[in-house]
Amino acid sequence: MKPVLPLWAAVIVAAASGPVMDAGFPDKYLWPLALVGVALVLVTLIGRRIGGAILVGFVAGITFYLTHIQWASLFLGPLPMSALAVLESLFFAAGAVAITLAYRWVPLAFPTLLGRLGLLPVIVAGLWTAREAWASVWPYGGFAWGRIGISQSEGPLAPLYSWIGISGMSFVLVFLVAISIEAIRVAELPTLARIAAPVGVAAALLVFPAFPVSADGTMTVAAVQGNGKAGYFDGSSADDLLQAQLDASLPLFGEDVDVVVWPEGTTYRDPLKDPYTTSVFEYVSSEMDAPLVAQGVSERDGLFHNTAILWQAGEGALDFYDKKHPVPFGEYIPDRAFWRPFAPDLIDLIQREYTPGTTDNVFDVNGVIAGINICFDIVDDQILTESVEEGAQIIFASSNNADFGRTDESVQQLAIARVRAMELGRTIVNISTVGTSAIIGPDGSTIAQLPWYEPGAMVETVPLASTITPAVAAGRQVEWFVAGLGLAGLLIAGTALRRRNR
Repeated sequence: MKPVLPLWAAVIVAAASGPVMDAGFPDKYLWPLALVGVALVLVTLIGRRIGGAILVGFVAGITFYLTHIQWASLFLGPLPMSALAVLESLFFAAGAVAITLAYRWVPLAFPTLLGRLGLLPVIVAGLWTAREAWASVWPYGGFAWGRIGISQSEGPLAPLYSWIGISGMSFVLVFLVAISIEAIRVAELPTLARIAAPVGVAAALLVFPAFPVSADGTMTVAAVQGNGKAGYFDGSSADDLLQAQLDASLPLFGEDVDVVVWPEGTTYRDPLKDPYTTSVFEYVSSEMDAPLVAQGVSERDGLFHNTAILWQAGEGALDFYDKKHPVPFGEYIPDRAFWRPFAPDLIDLIQREYTPGTTDNVFDVNGVIAGINICFDIVDDQILTESVEEGAQIIFASSNNADFGRTDESVQQLAIARVRAMELGRTIVNISTVGTSAIIGPDGSTIAQLPWYEPGAMVETVPLASTITPAVAAGRQVEWFVAGLGLAGLLIAGTALRRRNR
C-alpha cells in the first residue's frame, strides 16, 4: 500500500494535527476540530513503514500535548511539562505503529468492502482507545488527561456518555473518522455510498438519546470559593487559606442548606489535630446548621494524606476520604533516588510525600450518599464509577487550581466534570479555590457557576439520583471490549497474512 502522503508531508501534517486536535477541547472548544485532528493523524499513518509511523506518531503526540498541557509549565517551568509530553508522545508513537500495521494488514487479510468499511475502522478505533487506556494507567498511575473522548462535553454526541463513558466515546469518534476516510479511499464505492456510509453512522448516533435519569430527591448545597492564595509559591500560610474560605462563607450564615462544601486547598494543616482548624470547622458547621465537607493534610502513623473531611458541629469528624491517587511529581516523587539526579532543584521542591489512600470515597451526609473526589481524581474512571457503585447520589469534586492561573487547565477540568455528570447521571458540585467552580446537572447543564479569581458561593437546590447508567453498569468493560476488538483484529489479520504467505 502506497502512503497517502510522502514522509516529509506527513510530518508537517502530523505537526499540525496536535494544535488542531487541542482546539476541539476547552477553552477554544471547537469540538469538530477534535475529529479533524484525528483525521490528520490517521491520514499520515496510511501506508507508512514502522520507522515513519514512529516519527509521525511522536510528532503528532508532542505537538498535541505541548499545546494541551501548557498549564503544567506555569507551576514548575517547561522541564516537567516537556518530560510528560515526551512520555505521552512515546505512547502515541506506539499506538501509531499499531494503526499503521492495521492499515497495511487488514485490507490484505480481508479484501472485501465489509473488511474496508466495517472491520478496518473498528480495529483502528479500538487500537486508538487501547493506546489511551494504556497511557491512562501506566506508569505511576498514568495520565488520563487529553483522551479524545473527553472533547465532546458540549458536542451533539454528548448523550452517548451515559451509555458508553469516555473510552466508548473515544472509540466512536475515531470510528467515525476512520470510516469516513475509508469511504473516500475505496475506489469501487459509488459517490452516493461514499457519503451515505459515514453520514448514516453519524446520523444514527446523533439521534441516540441520553439514558433517562430520574431524580429521587433534592439537596441544597452551599459551595464556597474562597479565592485564597493557594498556589504552591504564593507564600500564604495555612491560616490565610482557612481565613479566605471563612470570609467567603460568612455571608451565607443563616441560609437553610443541607451541606457546605469547601475546595481542596482549604488548609495545609491537619484538621483532625490542629485546634484552630477544628475550631473554624466547628464554627462554620454550627452557624450554617449543616455538615461541612472540607479538606486538609492529615498525618496518621507517620504518613501524610490529602484528605477530605465530613465535619458536623458537636460531633467533629464523621468521615474522611484520603486521595487514592496522589499526582506523581506533584504530590509525591516516585522513585525519588532515581529521578533526583536529573533535576535536583525541582525534585527537592516536593518535600511532603502524600500516601495513596485506602478509604472508600463516599460520605453519608444526613442520609444522602455523596461521592467524594479531589482534583485530578475527576479524570480517574475507576474512582468515579466506584463512588456510584457505593451508592453516591451526588458528587462533590473539590480542587485547587491556583497553580495553573488562568490557563486552560481549570476549564478542561470543568469539561471533564461535565462529562462525568452525564456519564454517571449525577449532579457534580465542582468547587475550586479560585475557579472554575460550577454545579453541573445530571444532563450536563450548568446550574450555577462562579467567575474566576473572585470569592463567592453557589447555593442551589440540586437533584439527587440513584439511577445506574449503562456506562456505570459496564464500567471499564467497555474500554476492555473495544480495545480488545482492536488488538484482536490486528492479531487475526497479521496471523492470516502470515499463513497465506507460507
